[in-house]
Amino acid sequence: MKREKLMVAAIENGTVIDHIPSNRLFEVIRLLGIEELDHDTVFIGYNLRSSAMNRKSIIKIANRFFSELELNQLSVVAPNVTLSIIKDYTVVEKRAVVLPTELTNIVRCNNPKCICNNEPMPTRFTVSDGILSCHYCDMEQLLTQVKLV
Repeated sequence: MKREKLMVAAIENGTVIDHIPSNRLFEVIRLLGIEELDHDTVFIGYNLRSSAMNRKSIIKIANRFFSELELNQLSVVAPNVTLSIIKDYTVVEKRAVVLPTELTNIVRCNNPKCICNNEPMPTRFTVSDGILSCHYCDMEQLLTQVKLV
């Protein structure tokens, strides 16, 4: 299939986050603080056709690159998005953003009696098949029900 035109404009340098589930786009925008960017160009494609997902969203951010912490947070909100690093209009790195097997200081424990909710300490969870298990109290919660720190 030949591409005739880009649905969202190309950027010279920056980051492209592709294959975002459309129902998670605005949550991703808030999470990454994109609405607060006032000097960099941001292109957002919402509810675009996708052969792999039926409908998807995409964000292109000029001159912005994300830390591993930000990418781990992103993996909780929108697992399996594709991240592309762009330099001089060329993709220099492309990878799937996958949920790590351990999350530290990213999500809250749903157990109000857990020590991490009552003492100044980082939260820690192990991740397996979309279920997060608290390191301290062993409470399990579904990935779809977590709250970010």
